[in-house]
Amino acid sequence: MSVLLFIVLFTALGGVLSVLAAALFLLLPEPQQKLVLPHGISFAIGALLTGAFCGLIPHAFEEVQPQQLSTLSATILAGILGFFVLEKLLVWRHCHSNACEAHGEDSHDDHHHGHNHSHGSGHRPAGMFIILGDGIHNFVDGVLIGAAFLTDVQLGIVTSLAVAAHEIPQEVGDFAILLHSGYRRGEALFYNVLASLTTVVGGVLAYFSLGDLHHVLPYFLTLAASSFIYIAVADLIPSLHQKTDMKTSLQQIGFILAGVVLILVMQGIAHRFEGAA
Repeated sequence: MSVLLFIVLFTALGGVLSVLAAALFLLLPEPQQKLVLPHGISFAIGALLTGAFCGLIPHAFEEVQPQQLSTLSATILAGILGFFVLEKLLVWRHCHSNACEAHGEDSHDDHHHGHNHSHGSGHRPAGMFIILGDGIHNFVDGVLIGAAFLTDVQLGIVTSLAVAAHEIPQEVGDFAILLHSGYRRGEALFYNVLASLTTVVGGVLAYFSLGDLHHVLPYFLTLAASSFIYIAVADLIPSLHQKTDMKTSLQQIGFILAGVVLILVMQGIAHRFEGAA
C-alpha cells in the first residue's frame, strides 16, 4: 500500500471515528441532554484552554527559532482580536436583520445565549468559531500525521491512533458547544464530521508539499489556539455566571478541572505512543 493511501485512510478513519465516538452524546434522550449540556460547557472550557495553553502553543513555540517567538505571540493576540471583530460583525448583522435592539435587553440576552435559535433561524457565532478552530486544529493534525507517515509507516499509524484518542474528549466539548449555540443534533454531527475531514486535507497537502507547510505550521497552531481561547473566555465562561449558587459553582469548577485533566492525560498517552514508536 502506498504512503499516500495510508495517509488518506488513517486521517479519514481517525477523524471520523473520534467524531462518532463523541456523537454517543447525541443518543441521550433530550431531557438528559439538557441536564448534561451545562456540564459539557464547563468541561469544554477546561478542554479548550488546556488544549491551547498546554498543547498548541507550546508545540508552536518549539517549532520556531527564539527570535520568532514574539511574532507567534503577536499572532495569538491578532487572532483573539480578529475573532472579537468577526463576532461583532456576525452579531450586528444578525441583530440588524432581526431587530434585536428593538425588542429590548431581554431579547438580546436570549439571542446571545442561543435560546431563539431552536428553529434554525440563526446560530450563535461561537458555533462557527468552534467549527473553524476545530477545522484548523484537525488540519494541523493531518499535517503531523502526514509527516509521521513520510518518516515511517508504523510511526504514522501510531500517531494517527494517538491523535484520535486525543480528539475524542475535544469532540465531546465541540458537540456541547454546538448544541449550546442552537444547532440541531444532526447539524452538530454533520459539521463535526465536516471539520474532521480537514485532517485528510492536511495529510494530503503534507505529502505533496511538506517543506512549504512546515514553515507555516506554527502559525496554524497559534491561530487555532487563539480561536479556542476566545471561545472559552468570551463565549462560554460568561454563560457560567448565570447561576451563582454554591452547588452549581462547585459543579462548574469540577467539570472544568475534569476537562483539564482529561486533555492532559490524553496528551500524555499520545506522547508515550510517539515515544514508543
